[in-house]
Amino acid sequence: MKDWKDRIKGDYSDLRGVCHNPKAGQTKEEMAQQLEYAARLNLNAVRFWMSQEEWEKNPEAYEKMLLDFTDSCEEKGIGIMPIFWNGNFIEDYTEAGEEEWKKKRTYAEAIICLLKSKKGLLMWDVFNEPFCNTYLGSASPEDYPRKKEKLAKDLRKHCELIRELDPDTPITVGHELSSHMDSTSDLVDVLSFHDYMPTRSRMEAAYQTAVQLSEAEGGKPILNTETGCIGRANPYDLELEMCEKYHCGFFLFNLMIEGFWGEIHGLVYPDGTIRDPGIVAALYGFRRNCGANRILARGNREGHALKAVKAVENVLKLENKAMFVSKAKSTDEILEAAEYCINILEPCELVPMWDSLSAQLCHYRSQKAEERDEWEIQRFAYDCAIRVKQAFLIM
Repeated sequence: MKDWKDRIKGDYSDLRGVCHNPKAGQTKEEMAQQLEYAARLNLNAVRFWMSQEEWEKNPEAYEKMLLDFTDSCEEKGIGIMPIFWNGNFIEDYTEAGEEEWKKKRTYAEAIICLLKSKKGLLMWDVFNEPFCNTYLGSASPEDYPRKKEKLAKDLRKHCELIRELDPDTPITVGHELSSHMDSTSDLVDVLSFHDYMPTRSRMEAAYQTAVQLSEAEGGKPILNTETGCIGRANPYDLELEMCEKYHCGFFLFNLMIEGFWGEIHGLVYPDGTIRDPGIVAALYGFRRNCGANRILARGNREGHALKAVKAVENVLKLENKAMFVSKAKSTDEILEAAEYCINILEPCELVPMWDSLSAQLCHYRSQKAEERDEWEIQRFAYDCAIRVKQAFLIM
């Protein structure tokens, strides 16, 4: 009988992955475009959710979508980690009967037959976050251990089913916490957890728990298969630093900035633009200098901050045309002066980038001149100049 060491391929520390799902109705060209973003970011693997329910509705259409997606991955040299089942939506739990297990087997057999021959198949993720759901989350302290034990028993049966159907391909379980991995550590070939911890010390603790379990299991590889969330105080660049420190492969969540998770997750917008250049820099091994040797930017070293303020002051002056008649500069001229200030403020990192001034500038310029709110644009330019004056103590 094969041992886990016979199935794995190295320690997987070279995996630089991202979570990214195929979408119903998306063309193969659209799939390829988004995967091209992953390739440009030097990512080499995707982890994606599958759905037994959707497969059962129309196996032929669902399998075609999976093949289009995985073919596109293969063309880009991107490995795949498919997820069979998801634990996030368990609200109540009743042990599956014989008929339900037959359906699970039929679904799993079909997927394995479809994808096992793929060159890029890295491993099967049997279950995503089996203990992260309402069923356990709403349990009382007294009921929690009993309920968790029921889910763990069910989870282990799923692992055993996939191992029976495919004795060759490595399997893992994407646990919500590294402390949950011991529930399946004897059954999987690769240990994997998700880290959304909010501070460096708590991140360290999560990785150390994973390393200790790996050692106890004879050195099984570890992966962080979900990480990075700006809404959970879990910076992508810090997590990437942790993965490097612990020699741990990773899957960032999520490739695309869109949909339900768009406000707090994601690397790239559908049009190829990005939200945070720091994440992209970190993917290439460049991180912000937080040391004592950092050099603070001086945006007025050559007097350009002063010139930018003067440009706004000049453009906001009314031009006297005749008695009791004055004329303001055009909104194009005002926005030009505002940009002078913006191009001092943003490169010197003197303003928040959550809703950047340059993004607001682009919004105004995208409007037809006759539709612009002139007063609003004047206020915008004035605010930009005030920010520069305050930053550089210009009187």
